[in-house]
Amino acid sequence: MQIRHLPYADPGEPDVRSGTRFLVWLGRKQWQGQLTALWWALVMQVGIATLPLGVGLAVQAVVDGSGTGLAAAGGILAAQGAAIAAGDALLHRAAVANWIGAAVRVQQLLARRTAELGAVLTRRVAAGEVVAVSTADVEKIGWFVEVLSRFAAAALTLLAVCAGLLLYQPELGLLVALCVPVLALAPLPLLPRATRRADEQREKAGRATELASDTVAGLRVLRGIGGEDLFLGRYRQASQEVRAAAVRSARSWALIAAVQVVLPGLLLIGVVAYGARLALDGRITAGELVAVYGVVMLTQFPLRAFEEVAMAWSFSRPSARRTARVLALSRTEEPASADGLPRGELYDPATGLVAPAGLLTAVVCGDPDAAGRLADRLGGHPADGAAGLAPVRLGGVPLDGLPLETARTAVLVQDKDPVLLSGTLRELLDVPSSGEVGARQALEAAHCGDVLDALAQASPEPDADPMGVRITERGRSLSGGQRQRLALARSLVADPEVLVLDEPTSAVDSHTEARVAEGVRRLRAGRTTVVFTSSPLLLDRADRVVLVHEGRAAVSGTHRELLLTEPLYRAVVSRAPDAAEPSGTSGPGTASGAYGPGGSPLSRPVAPDGTFASGRVRHTEHVEHTEHAEESA
Repeated sequence: MQIRHLPYADPGEPDVRSGTRFLVWLGRKQWQGQLTALWWALVMQVGIATLPLGVGLAVQAVVDGSGTGLAAAGGILAAQGAAIAAGDALLHRAAVANWIGAAVRVQQLLARRTAELGAVLTRRVAAGEVVAVSTADVEKIGWFVEVLSRFAAAALTLLAVCAGLLLYQPELGLLVALCVPVLALAPLPLLPRATRRADEQREKAGRATELASDTVAGLRVLRGIGGEDLFLGRYRQASQEVRAAAVRSARSWALIAAVQVVLPGLLLIGVVAYGARLALDGRITAGELVAVYGVVMLTQFPLRAFEEVAMAWSFSRPSARRTARVLALSRTEEPASADGLPRGELYDPATGLVAPAGLLTAVVCGDPDAAGRLADRLGGHPADGAAGLAPVRLGGVPLDGLPLETARTAVLVQDKDPVLLSGTLRELLDVPSSGEVGARQALEAAHCGDVLDALAQASPEPDADPMGVRITERGRSLSGGQRQRLALARSLVADPEVLVLDEPTSAVDSHTEARVAEGVRRLRAGRTTVVFTSSPLLLDRADRVVLVHEGRAAVSGTHRELLLTEPLYRAVVSRAPDAAEPSGTSGPGTASGAYGPGGSPLSRPVAPDGTFASGRVRHTEHVEHTEHAEESA
């Protein structure tokens, strides 16, 4: 495998039954690169290990006064030097190729799984863990795959050295052959403690990463409530815990490294002492003693590979376990092939929810989390624990049975917290689509006129086209309502057969919300649209409203019909515990039972059309005002 061949045309189907099986599978996929690295590692290691033999021959030739022997020894040393140089250079090349190849393969697998799961991924796996898997864990897995060939070469070299010494100088060779296995296995009793400390360090680092990610994502809100110092203190504490854990882990590995230095040193002292006695007795020559001494001294290099592979295994095993857990997540069972795009009503057998084809259906859930899970199901992304539920059907065809590309084309789910990637507005809206809805139409329907004006003003060029202005990652330079409307415009441009929106206007004021609702209704006319919301402004413009209570579609009808006839619906929409029976203190035209900050009761007027001027609308207006004030500051 060459670097120029990356990325892989097909990274393969990994064995994700466990972290160990995943590492084995990864090593098998790169067997050619492993054999190449093994060969060059053997060339280098054997060259280093046999170097003292050439030195010993040269010393003995000088003692004997043999010019021929000295020339032969010089030739051997030159050949050994060339082998070491070539082996080292080509081993490094092969090892780096193995490391990069393994890392790229894992990254491709993660990217494929992320694309398949979409926003559901972060519902099943913590965001901090996803970041750790896609960065640090990939590096550790690549390190282990890369070190395997060098470890195998080191083990074979030690076996060859022991066998060679037994033949070359049996008495000293026997001593070395008995001690080398002890030196290689000496760190094993220390590994469990070092591994536990390394795992503790990684867990704390993962929590700190997740905390940092959450803090950055919510920085605007934290500034609005003055919570920066609180979260900064939490992150500082988490960072110090990571530092302390890293120090404890480093101490364990330092002890293992010390053992790998002290024990070979003691062996070297023993070999010199015993060899000197044999030389004084005339049982070995000076050259043989020098050769054995040099070989024993250089065994420290292959022995270090045992320490390195132990560290790599300790660090990569939890990383492989986490990676395998992410890769084991699946959208559905293996889909069957489908002819064409299914059309018709969207039906969820688990809740009984029906979204008729070509209509705007609003869904009201008292639990926002349940609404998010149901939205995922409607998009063909069942949550964990929902494997036994019947799949959602579009036009009578199970979404689970459709190929991923077909299912994504048919049903698009916009999460309640949509993500905007960095790039220009034109690039943001350049998404796979039917071609029937233009960017300008979608922006107008999502009421993004103020967003275009803000982008044009932010550009350093006068009279700049807002479509060419660059948006920062996640749209951090925009307010929450502006980000939400741009994401809605992107979904409208895609123009799917079924569009599922989860709280698409929760961060905008009531006037903007009314215009957005009308724009979506107009642009999606004739298309199936499902909106999860409790906003009376959106509900009043829906063709059909469904109340989902305790996991079942309880009632359906128009917004005004349900307000008059269904106390449960009225209670959810008005956010009152019992809107059906107003308290005696509530005057005419009010809905009581809603509570403001600190638990104080609120009385909210009922509009002539039956909608409520809810506390949520006033709150979002305040949020929008606060965000624009922060930008001005």
